[in-house]
Amino acid sequence: MSSTPQKRAVRKSPAERAAEITEAARGIALETGLTALTLRNVAARVGVASGLVAHYQPNMEALVSSTFATIVAAETQEIAGLLSQLPGPSERLSLLVDTLLDNSRLDVTAIWVEAWTLGRRNEALAASVREQMDAWQKVFRGVVEDGNATGAFNVSDAAAVAWQILGMVDGLNAQALVRWDGVNDRGSHLARAVEGMVGAAPGSLVANPAQ
Repeated sequence: MSSTPQKRAVRKSPAERAAEITEAARGIALETGLTALTLRNVAARVGVASGLVAHYQPNMEALVSSTFATIVAAETQEIAGLLSQLPGPSERLSLLVDTLLDNSRLDVTAIWVEAWTLGRRNEALAASVREQMDAWQKVFRGVVEDGNATGAFNVSDAAAVAWQILGMVDGLNAQALVRWDGVNDRGSHLARAVEGMVGAAPGSLVANPAQ
């Protein structure tokens, strides 16, 4: 009897294979979570032996950390680009609140929540989480400081207010993961709360005010 020959993995350059493994890890994390990042799962996604993945990623904790950073930093950069297209701090802060509470981004929220938990025992991941949180706080702080400079806002400590807003966004998004409807239209409610925190004109940060 003739046997079916085993399909061999296509030979690729080290750079191509490393990029393929990185993208596979990203896809698994977004679809299933950071805890699903194992040698076996990544190898199956790429279509190679686990040993080959281990050759490129010998430390799975480091792979979890870098995958988290890749996913989160991409969102930060995307939204920073959107902010740069808006004319003033009120419009930018409104977009930040509204966009970050968009349910279409809950896959990234799930990555954040999982990383906060896993980071307790994975110091590389914890360091990455702190770095990415600092990056988001910097985005919020910059918008608040711009508002102070233009007179749109009145804040004595922009850094502290940025942390407070970021914490509120994170909390509401975490609640949304379990589909809790404790507050309907959470974006508008948060926008009104943030207006008070930064001293903005009432209704100026509500993305879609009632007509």
